Amino acid sequence: MAHATERVGRSNTLRPSSVVDGVYDSIYHQLMSLEIAPGSRIPIDVFARELGVSQTPIREALSRLEREGLVRKEHLIGYSAAPQWTRKQFEDLYAFRLLVEPEVARLAALNMTPEALQQLENSAADMGHGETPVDRNTRYSRFARADAQFHDAIMKIAGNEVIRSTLSNQHVHLHIFRLMFHTRVTQEALEEHENLLAAFRAGDPQRAFDAMRVHVERSRDRLLSAFE
Repeated sequence: MAHATERVGRSNTLRPSSVVDGVYDSIYHQLMSLEIAPGSRIPIDVFARELGVSQTPIREALSRLEREGLVRKEHLIGYSAAPQWTRKQFEDLYAFRLLVEPEVARLAALNMTPEALQQLENSAADMGHGETPVDRNTRYSRFARADAQFHDAIMKIAGNEVIRSTLSNQHVHLHIFRLMFHTRVTQEALEEHENLLAAFRAGDPQRAFDAMRVHVERSRDRLLSAFE
């Protein structure tokens, strides 16, 4: 398992408009692409030196990542990358998603407005194009974030805040994209999102229910190979 200290040497000194945001982005991209291996330590002093910043923005960025479940902090040990989900956790999560997300899509279709649909269209367009990525790693990690925002927007339109907060607290999409760094995951997800959008454009709740069910099932099947 690669140690985090082996992965930060390539970074140049950061000069972002917000230092904390720049540090956050750098560590986030490395976590999502598995350059920082699950379970490995994240030494604050090493990151501060390699990114050319003080330890304060490193700590602030890691605190944000901890809230998202991507890193963990242990007393007297410090920060480390969160471990990968076990197969049991993965299967339990997808069983839950299949119970609730198709219904969320059905409700969203019933509640859809032209403004809400445009928001989803814009979100999908950002996933397919978006800003020019620095490299393949940042392209993938940005897609993971955009995917989470797309699904959250659907849940917001559906109007069930219990489901929305439950899934949001699990940070589902960030963790599933950490399981497998592969462009197939992003391309097939885009196609399935388009099927969802087609159902929303048609104002067809049952079609939206079915499209979301297929999307979640295919996502599960794509990622199962991570446990083989």
